[in-house]
Amino acid sequence: MKEDSRPDEQASERSDSTLVSPTRGRRFGKGAFVFAIFLGLLFGVGTFTFGYGKGASYLSNNPQSCVNCHVMQGHMDSWQQSSHHHVAVCNDCHLPHDPIMKWVTKADNGFFHSLAFTMGGFKDPIQIKERNRNVTQSTCIDCHKDFVHPLLPATNGGDMQSCIHCHADVGHAGR
Repeated sequence: MKEDSRPDEQASERSDSTLVSPTRGRRFGKGAFVFAIFLGLLFGVGTFTFGYGKGASYLSNNPQSCVNCHVMQGHMDSWQQSSHHHVAVCNDCHLPHDPIMKWVTKADNGFFHSLAFTMGGFKDPIQIKERNRNVTQSTCIDCHKDFVHPLLPATNGGDMQSCIHCHADVGHAGR
């Protein structure tokens, strides 16, 4: 401390050095505010879309949820006339039986189905994609493993005739 300084000057010097700048008290800048607005809008639109599209129904095992989209009505009608109508629902054939992969596939399909149906980017009648055809093939084998065991390839990943090549009407009669 300076000897010739008065106590009130020393207090003034201390208070000047500890002044808080007007911007220092802010925690977030404009970018964070814009980002928060964007997230809020995204969440709001997502919540609205999930509700409007009856998204919760897709978490069930009810085949009626598949016809929330009008392009699926023909598939529903053909399934009701099929030989599997009394033993399998949509999820039994179109989702893996592994619990984790079931939800991964459901999320993947849900996203791309909602995107296609919202943007109009799908064929009518709707066509199964190769990755979903592989899921269907694996579920056929899983349910009928005792019967099809002699038909399975000798090595994992080996070539095998697609089940629906010969049995196209099993899941969806007349398709």
